[in-house]
Amino acid sequence: MNPPHGARIMDGAAVARRVLESTSLRAAEVSTKLGRLPCLAAVLIGDDPSSATYVRMKQRRCESVGIDSRIIRLGRSSTTSEVVATIRDLSDDKRVDGILLQHPVPGHVDERAAFEAIAPAKDVDGVTMHSFAAMAFGLPGFWSCTPAGIIRLLDEYTVDPAGLHAVVIGRSPILGKPIGMLLLARNATVTYCHSHSHDLAEIVRSADIVVAAVGKANFVRGDWLKRGSVVIDAGYSSGDTGDVAFEEASSIAALITPVPGGVGPMTIAMLIEQTALAAEHSTS
Repeated sequence: MNPPHGARIMDGAAVARRVLESTSLRAAEVSTKLGRLPCLAAVLIGDDPSSATYVRMKQRRCESVGIDSRIIRLGRSSTTSEVVATIRDLSDDKRVDGILLQHPVPGHVDERAAFEAIAPAKDVDGVTMHSFAAMAFGLPGFWSCTPAGIIRLLDEYTVDPAGLHAVVIGRSPILGKPIGMLLLARNATVTYCHSHSHDLAEIVRSADIVVAAVGKANFVRGDWLKRGSVVIDAGYSSGDTGDVAFEEASSIAALITPVPGGVGPMTIAMLIEQTALAAEHSTS
C-alpha cells in the first residue's frame, strides 16, 4: 500500500514472488537434467538466533521452489582453518551447487578467508573477490545478492539509472561497493559516502537515486532528499526499522522501498535464483 504522501512503494515481496515462480520452473528443468534437485549448502557458525532464523527462512524458500537446502552447523569455537576446510569440502562436492556462509561470523574467524574458500562456480551469494571482479568488469559470474536484488527492483519499476546521480551510503564489500559498481555499469554517476564523508546531507540532496546501507536506524532524514528521488533502504535494525526515516522520506521521494518487504525479500530470491543458475551451468 502506498503512503498517502504520494511516494510509490517498491514492493520487494511481490517482485520476489515472481522471481521465485520463475526459479521454480528453472529448478524443475535442471532437476530433470541432473537427476537430483539443485542444492544450496548453508554454513552456520555458532548459535546466533537471528542467523539461525535467517538460514531457516532461506531453507523454506528453497524447498518451496524445488531446491534442496542443506545446513552445515559448526560450533561457535570453530577455527578459521576448520571453517575453510568445511567450505572447501562443499566446493568439491558434486552434489552441491551453491554455497552460503551465513554472516556475520564469530569475531575470531577470518571471514574473508572463509569466503575465499568458496569455489567461484558455487559462489551464489557473490561474496568472493573473484565474483566482485567479474561483476565489476561485466564478466560472467554471480552478483552479491542484495545489490542484485536492488537492480532487479529498479528494473521492475522501470528506473533507468543512465545519466542519473546515484549516492550510495556505505561501502561494505558485499553491498555498498558492488551496488555502486552495478549502477556505474548502468551509466549512472555514482558517489560513495561513508563515515568520513563531509556534508553528507548536502551530497544526498543532489541524488536522483539513494541507496542507504549503513545499518543505523532512521539515519537518512526526509530533508536530506531531493524531491522525486528514488530511495532504496538496504538497512535493517531491530523493530523492523530501516536506515531511512520512512514517513519523512515518503513525503519527498517518488519511489521508496519499505522495511520490511523491500530489499530483504529480493536478497533471498536472488540467492535462490543464482543457486538454480549454478546448477544449470553445471549441466552444460
